[in-house]
Amino acid sequence: MTAVTARPGIADRLSRMIHLPTVSAELEQRGAQPFEDFVTLIAELYPLTHAQLALERHTEFGLLFHWEGRAEASDGPLVLMAHYDVVPVDESDDWTYPPFDGVIADGFVYGRGTLDDKGPLIVVLEAVENLLAAGFVPARDVYLSFGGNEETFGAAAVEIARVLKDRRVVPWLVLDEGGAVVDAPLSFVQGRAAMVGVGEKGVLTLNLSTRGECGHASAPPTLTAVRRIARAVNRLGPGTFRPRTPKAISRMLAQFAEQATGPSRLLLKVLSRVPFLTARVFAALGGEPAAMVRTTVAATMQSGGTAANVIPSQASATVNLRIALGESVAGAVARVRKRINDPLVTVEVLEGSEPSPESPTDNAQFALLGTALEASFPGVQPIPYVMMAATDSRHFHRYSPAVYRFAPLEMSNAQRASIHGVDESVEIATLERGEIFHRALLQNLN
Repeated sequence: MTAVTARPGIADRLSRMIHLPTVSAELEQRGAQPFEDFVTLIAELYPLTHAQLALERHTEFGLLFHWEGRAEASDGPLVLMAHYDVVPVDESDDWTYPPFDGVIADGFVYGRGTLDDKGPLIVVLEAVENLLAAGFVPARDVYLSFGGNEETFGAAAVEIARVLKDRRVVPWLVLDEGGAVVDAPLSFVQGRAAMVGVGEKGVLTLNLSTRGECGHASAPPTLTAVRRIARAVNRLGPGTFRPRTPKAISRMLAQFAEQATGPSRLLLKVLSRVPFLTARVFAALGGEPAAMVRTTVAATMQSGGTAANVIPSQASATVNLRIALGESVAGAVARVRKRINDPLVTVEVLEGSEPSPESPTDNAQFALLGTALEASFPGVQPIPYVMMAATDSRHFHRYSPAVYRFAPLEMSNAQRASIHGVDESVEIATLERGEIFHRALLQNLN
């Protein structure tokens, strides 16, 4: 094993990254300069990575680094993914520290992107730079795939995945953002666990629209366009889709049962063996447990009307669905139409991405994640689960056999809630552990 010394100053380097407002949803307002500045910054902060790895630009925002290994493995390379764009900040929100100042205080780095996803990105670069400084060469090829428009479902990762596929490069392992090291991952499960997403729900965005009688608000018709759309949205409640338990959740519960004691051990064993019961229990719990076992529906935007005293002739609503593993975009659209049950409401697909297949946990790739965890978070076991949000890795799961979603950072419930929220922050100590995770991952490739 190559002896490696980690460089000090990881917090300062992340702070400089946070200073750059790479807000992909505000590209028109801010321009592309923050993104170009970010590319320039990482070249400055990671000189060995840029000197010894080949860098390709794909689309305006995709960065693909290639690190040649000691041998070209017949079963493919390792692909480490992250994104450097962030979501917008609501100026009315009360942040403890300004979101783009990258303040370092009380052992934390504060700011938008510290957890999603510049924190997970920096620990990859730190590990690579430290290993290069020690003269290390990985056993197989390694690619670093960084996108600058993940938050807006952009084309950077799509193009990188396409290019590698066209070159017949089939990754042995793909690792992207997703789960984290958490405490009490479920309300009835105690202890720390490294939640590794072995599958990812699909994404479907629908536009519901209708037309109706217009006129003065003083004499409204029985059913206006606005009321028709409101009724359609109301019919798409939590029970729109039946709950079902993916294999990943059964595997998750079985592993939790092995670590549990007392009555909870028996409960977890039963749930792991009776998928129908698990689906009913998780659906009743609501929140994240319910989202693990069913397709979710959320109305996110509504529009209609031009004045307070005018009945509009048209109205619409945007509905976002996260499609459960084992279901499909076409099936979800059909189910929505059936539930709305109104021929005057048009259902239009704006964007659709199928759910992923489940990656296995009884293979060398998942075992390697466990080895890296033991080096960085001793005693914390990798636990499979279903990722509810969308990641750039979904563009690889169509042709790569082992795609996992895990950021090697410890996150409290409050920190997880701050992602896309207020006071996003990461502990400096966990950044250092994240670097150790990726270093161990690369050193144990074979």
